[in-house]
Amino acid sequence: MKYAFSNEQMRRADAAAIAAGTPSIELMERAGQALARAVSDAMRRKGAAEAIFVCGGGNNGGDGFAAARILRDEGEDVSVLCLAQNFSPDCAAMRARYQGEVLARIPRRRYAVAVDCLFGTGLSRPIEGENGALVAFLASCDYVVACDLPSGLKECGIAPEVCVRADETVSMGQLKCALLMADGADCAGRVQVADIGIPATERGAEVWEAADVAKYFPPRRSNTHKGSYGSACILAGDAYSGAAFLAAGACLKSGVGYTKLCVSEKLFPAAIGKLPAVVLKEFRAIDGDVLAADCIAAGMGAGVSERLYVYIAELLGAYTGTLVLDADALNTIAAYGIEVLNKKSCRVILTPHPKEFARLAGKPVGEVLSDAVNEAKEFALRRQVTLILKNNRSVVTDGERVAVNPTGCAALAKGGSGDVLSGLLAGTCARGVAPFEAACVASWLLGRAGEIAAQKMGEYAPDPTDIIGFLPEAMRSL
Repeated sequence: MKYAFSNEQMRRADAAAIAAGTPSIELMERAGQALARAVSDAMRRKGAAEAIFVCGGGNNGGDGFAAARILRDEGEDVSVLCLAQNFSPDCAAMRARYQGEVLARIPRRRYAVAVDCLFGTGLSRPIEGENGALVAFLASCDYVVACDLPSGLKECGIAPEVCVRADETVSMGQLKCALLMADGADCAGRVQVADIGIPATERGAEVWEAADVAKYFPPRRSNTHKGSYGSACILAGDAYSGAAFLAAGACLKSGVGYTKLCVSEKLFPAAIGKLPAVVLKEFRAIDGDVLAADCIAAGMGAGVSERLYVYIAELLGAYTGTLVLDADALNTIAAYGIEVLNKKSCRVILTPHPKEFARLAGKPVGEVLSDAVNEAKEFALRRQVTLILKNNRSVVTDGERVAVNPTGCAALAKGGSGDVLSGLLAGTCARGVAPFEAACVASWLLGRAGEIAAQKMGEYAPDPTDIIGFLPEAMRSL
């Protein structure tokens, strides 16, 4: 498992390393060495005879001056472009050590390899003026390596209009959350982490890898039966009838022993024979058969209604398993009263996308996305739920632990992907996996299935039924 950290967490870790006896200039030298190796590799891959470092006056620029000096001493053809007038003490020291010419005007030519050392994590204002011109210059180059963080990228991973789009990013010390989330996945390019001797001083966000997910799919004993692997119940509505079948279809692929699909009288005739492997039931009221399931997923395709709110309240009070609430279950709670979550006898997992979460939290979407990790964590802690804040890189949290899911691609950007996640999650929980871990497993597998679908079909063509079809391959990849 890897871990990702906020910019503020890294500043505290950096300060702790310095306080423990490593001079800041030594950390900068190590960062320069790591950056130099990455740039040298990029030059070799691109067949480039030279590289240009675009440096600011802060410590990110100091890393660039150090790397440029190292490569220059090794005989590489490097240039440094710096328009800054003011320098941090360490940057000034590295600039003095460089001793080569420093360009004070943007070259009117294109470079094969350019290195972004403008701001890194130290920027709190929009990029404009001559710095904006530097970003435009970087964009004109063939291949861009960013030092620590593409300049302009916000801590939440959102990229403003003026922001470096790198092909490769060298994250110094530890992996940064910003490189994974929102636009960060597009702006960072290929990410590598350079160990420069800054140990983490606090817990970061978990980034699950295949080996972590594989633990929840151990080899099965021969002497087992369907009752050995739990039962999941899908309570889906008929406002959007496809949601029921997508959720149930994904649940069938999860490894759960029984998948029950409960639909309304209106939808029941269409459901007959649609998924032969499910236990199909016409839903009239919450009864003992529904409550006997190890996990219930509710709300997909249901429509927002007071009647649904009454059902949710009844489930929260009477059920003792794990309850997954998605889609219109979330919108109904937001419309009729979130306080219903305070009266529960079961474990609850909420799976909102940003707009649904904004309704639940009573905040603008922009405010939610500007601090997604902390917004999700605070909400989950206050409501005592496990939360998947779905996005291109979903945040999973139970209020204590936090994970950022690293898998997924634009092939999943279609209606119905969330229904697939809910069904997969329900089946995973029903097999006995705890809510936080199940949320991480299901998010990872959905993302991996999307990646496989994109590899085989492109990112435009796959629909959610295709994603379900690639879930077995995602599991085999473990």
